[in-house]
Parts: sequence; C-alpha cells; structure tokens
Amino acid sequence: MNTGLKIRENVLLAPYTTFRIGGAARYFVDAGSEEEIAEAIGYARRKGLSVFLLGGGSNILISDRGFDGLVIKVGIKGISIAEIGDESESESMHVTAKAGEDWDAFVEWCVANDLAGIECLSGIPGLVGGTPIQNVGAYGQEVSESVVSVRVLDREDFSFLELAGTECDFGYRSSLFNTSGRERFAVLSVKYLLRKGGKPKIEYPDLVRVFDNFEPSLAEMRSAVCSIRASKGMMTRQGGPDSQSAGSFFKNPVVSKEDRARIENAARDMGLMKDHQTVPGFAMPGDLVKIPAAWLIERAGFPKGYLKGNAGLSTRHTLALTNRGGATANDILALRSEISAKVRELFGVELVQEPELVGFEADA
Repeated sequence: MNTGLKIRENVLLAPYTTFRIGGAARYFVDAGSEEEIAEAIGYARRKGLSVFLLGGGSNILISDRGFDGLVIKVGIKGISIAEIGDESESESMHVTAKAGEDWDAFVEWCVANDLAGIECLSGIPGLVGGTPIQNVGAYGQEVSESVVSVRVLDREDFSFLELAGTECDFGYRSSLFNTSGRERFAVLSVKYLLRKGGKPKIEYPDLVRVFDNFEPSLAEMRSAVCSIRASKGMMTRQGGPDSQSAGSFFKNPVVSKEDRARIENAARDMGLMKDHQTVPGFAMPGDLVKIPAAWLIERAGFPKGYLKGNAGLSTRHTLALTNRGGATANDILALRSEISAKVRELFGVELVQEPELVGFEADA
C-alpha cells in the first residue's frame, strides 16, 4: 500500500501523556491536516487496526501494554475569526480553532483579544479538539455554552460534517463524542460564539469572593482562575511533584436532594462532620445537586498527599491522582479502586472517573 503517511512502529506513548504513563503504540502517525486524519483512519480500516485519536494526552490513562493498533496524533493548527455583529454593547464573533491548537494558549489569545465566553476555562491542559468531547467545564463555565458547531470526520462513510452545538448532546462532562458517537466521529475543529468586549462570568463562589467589590476585566478573571488552579496543583504546565496527573480524576457526583441529605446524615453518624455543618453542593437543573468528589474522598480517609506505592493523591487537591515517579497504569487503577470502594461503602456514592482508559481490556 503506497501512502504519504509517515507511519512509525513501536512508539512509546508515555511522553505524549500528562500522566507520563503508558506502553508503546504498535503504529503511530502525526496527522497535520484533515486529509491526513482521514487517510490514516482509512489505512487502519484496510489493515484491520484499532484506532485511537491522541490529542494533548491530558485526560487519558494508557495501559502499560500500550495500544495494539494505530495512534493518530492530531496536529491540525489554525485560528480564524468572523464578526457576526448585533445591536448589543458587545459584538458577537465566531472564532474557529482547529483541533490541534493548545487549549490554554487559545483561551489566552481570546482574552488578549477581548473575547469573552471561555475565560473561566483558563489553565486547563489539552487541545481544542478535546473540549467538546468532554464538555470541559470549570469555575461556573462550560464549553457547551459557547460552542456553535463542531466540524468532524464521520468515520463510517468518511464524510466531513458540521454538527451544530444542539446536535452534540452536551451534558455534565459528556457529549455525543464520548457517548453514542464515541467511535464514529473525529473532531477536526470547533467554532465558538464569543463576545468582543463582553463581561467575564462570575458565578463560582471562589471568584465571587475574589471580585466582591469590583467587576474584573477578562485578563483579571483569567489571572484569578489560573491562581486558583495553581493553588490546587491543577494548572497546565505547572511542574512540580503533582504535575504528572490527568487533573481531576473523578467527576463530581450529581445527586438528588434526598441523597445529599442521606450522605449528610451518614457523615454525621460516622463523626465525619459536625452537626452544624452541611455537605457542600452546587444546584443543578432538575432539582439535583452536584457535590464535590474531593469532599467525599477526604472524608473517606484519603488526605492530600496520600500514597499507594508509586501512585498518590496530589499534595494540593484530593481530586487528582498522580504518578509520584515510576508509577504504572495498574498502580493508578489500584488507587482508583481503593478510593472508589471506600466512598461507595461509606456514602453509597459511585464515583465515575474522567480519564479515558486506552489499551485496557473492557473490564479494566
């Protein structure tokens, strides 16, 4: 088979991930254009190979055995902007970013150009292409609020499609792309609706406290978000002993008010909280409450810096599982299982992990 693709064999994947964990890919290719992604997927189909699309490596855990198929490193770059205008004080702009653009660099570019809509998502590692897949969110803002459309390759018939944001089935840390369309679509670019001269979103309690007496600029908002993330060891490219992680490993559970009361009573009965205290929570649609997974983890007996062999919890935030040096994927999974089992036992809450498992058996 003659192909212009430069396909390499037995490429170690650990350096491509923020965990710095993972074995080798049987085949690996860098794809710098939409056409190369389509060509690579077509090549894999003809060869009967499984395909994994690799972005920034920030939300995955790769098996110690690696990936027995073709890994396609998404490297499509480019940002374009189009004014659509309206009659309000701030102008509406469509900003399109290719999937291979660094997400935080893109947010920084938007803030520098006075474009509001994603400022609270500063400091998050990964690439633009990953943001609609997970419906990335932080500090009171979700990317789905600004996504106009997502350009994709339909891997079933190799057609290029423009899916409207309303077609992406966005939910809490979920979308069409990591649920029913998980193996079908390859994200190529994302179009966002941002507002020139718009005001930053101040909804998250920590930000409300920071800006209690004045309205910040977008730059001030970005700076505050980055400072908060840094204090929790969650800042992209931060370095240090907590840096080898996938960020938040568990989703914050969304429960009914009745379940929140049950959790509260259980915590009091076990002496894990005082009578005057309440379980922290954030109101969600449908009379539901999102409670911090970190709160559950800490009260289940896992403090910051907890170690299990070469894996551990961040010294700054219990939501992050970290490679403390030389950890294997199985070490991370063992720590995950220990935490999940204890939280389930004490509170009856099933923690759901965020990172995608790559190269594992289905029951991993």
